[in-house]
Amino acid sequence: MSHTLLLTNGRIHTMNPDQVMASAVVIRDGRILAVGDDDLLAWRGDGVEWIDLGGRGVTPGLVDAHVHFHGFALHLQNVDLDGLPTREAILDQIRAFAARQPQATGWLRGRGWRVAAWPNHAFPTAAELDSVVSDRPALLSDKSGHAAWANTAALRLAGITAATADPSGGQIQRDADGVPTGVFFEDAIDLVASHIPRPTTDELAAAMRAAQAYCWSVGLTGLHDFDGRDCFLALQSLREAGELGLRVVKNVPVYRLQHALGVGLRSGFGDDWLRIGGVKIFADGALGSKTAAMIAPYEGEPDNLGIVVTDKEEMLERAREAAAGGLSLTVHAIGDRANHDVLDVYEQLRRDEAGRPGPRLRHRIEHVQVLHPNDVNRLAELNVIASMQPIHATSDMDMADRYWGERAGLSYAWRTMWDSGALVVFGSDAPVERIDPLPGLHAAVTRRRADGRPSPDGWYPEQRLALWQAVYAFTGAAAMTSGQTATQGSIAPGKLADLTVFDRDPFAVPAEELLEMQIAATIVDGVFRHRTL
Repeated sequence: MSHTLLLTNGRIHTMNPDQVMASAVVIRDGRILAVGDDDLLAWRGDGVEWIDLGGRGVTPGLVDAHVHFHGFALHLQNVDLDGLPTREAILDQIRAFAARQPQATGWLRGRGWRVAAWPNHAFPTAAELDSVVSDRPALLSDKSGHAAWANTAALRLAGITAATADPSGGQIQRDADGVPTGVFFEDAIDLVASHIPRPTTDELAAAMRAAQAYCWSVGLTGLHDFDGRDCFLALQSLREAGELGLRVVKNVPVYRLQHALGVGLRSGFGDDWLRIGGVKIFADGALGSKTAAMIAPYEGEPDNLGIVVTDKEEMLERAREAAAGGLSLTVHAIGDRANHDVLDVYEQLRRDEAGRPGPRLRHRIEHVQVLHPNDVNRLAELNVIASMQPIHATSDMDMADRYWGERAGLSYAWRTMWDSGALVVFGSDAPVERIDPLPGLHAAVTRRRADGRPSPDGWYPEQRLALWQAVYAFTGAAAMTSGQTATQGSIAPGKLADLTVFDRDPFAVPAEELLEMQIAATIVDGVFRHRTL
């Protein structure tokens, strides 16, 4: 039987330029049937669920365009170290977490430690971790996910000794005698992580059910995922069982490229619930671990230019293979050198595309965290999507100033990207940051932390966006990025009924109140997935 839902008396920001505002919407069988004002009150009657929104704000369903959903789902089950200011607080948190699992013998996992936030900025050691957990292996990712901290039990299990060589694209931190300290960077993390038993598909799907419910509670209706095969299998399991309630664009890690090409996967394959995105490549590391690839050295470290994870020649080779098979590219690039190299690769891809029929693929750069001035306009010129995470700016601003100096003026440069004509799409990079989009919206329009730092105007305030631009980056831009504007990204007749309802109108409150707002309802496919109204 058809189900009709009538929402009235709202402040509906449609993101549809042909009808920017409305107060009412009619939904039937998962689709938007009508958008209007008091004229839609005529829909009231038997068989219609009528809800008075009481002036609450409504937008198209918010989509997080950069998530590691596998990691996020498991993160909710592991020890959370985010925001703890000292290594002592970190160790106390780990100790308390381990004490709640007295019978546990498997790996202790967690993430969120941040050496840049500690008073002495010194990396931790295996011995320190041993002091709170020595009877089971432990591996704890830093906030960025580009460094990890292991205890002695983990080193022993993985066979890590002074004789263990650094892998290509990674580094083992060592003491003055060459002995591993317990900290690993980039691809070296896999020397330990590869020994951790992988959850089964059923176990991961169960974790994703809880993670999905959390996403609804913070207003998300969809996401673009950047994890691997196990994540894809679990998502498919949920889809087959009719339990997937988020619209997911699944990106393919480059190490699975040949498998994807072998079965003929192309960007855009799938349905409204689960769809293939692009091929994910890492160009470099991260800011926090000082492994982002830079043109000039890090401040005060004349020999440190970061780490190139995939050099330009190899990247171009993989990119050409993918593009020839109909798969777009999406490349992680943090440092200015990494972004420059990726843009060089995309420039060559565009030349290649000009020589063959068919539409141009939607290529992306993930993070675009700091740019060289000469590269500012190149994303727009090459029609490359700037996939950025506004919460990173307020989280990282102290590190950016310390490690990049004056170069930080072109870091997290959303306004510069927007004004250049590049498509800017927003996400969170969860579990690196909170998946909640409201802190991201706040960061985008204020460039300030929750406590008001660094100033009333914000950090590099010229990079602030208007709220409508930030909301668009979580809605319409996400749909454009995935090629789904016909069905998503705005509230218009015929589109999928995915809506986010706020407890008040976000466009009618001071920007600082965005952090105090709650999600009153999340509607996906015309169904309330989260509801407090």
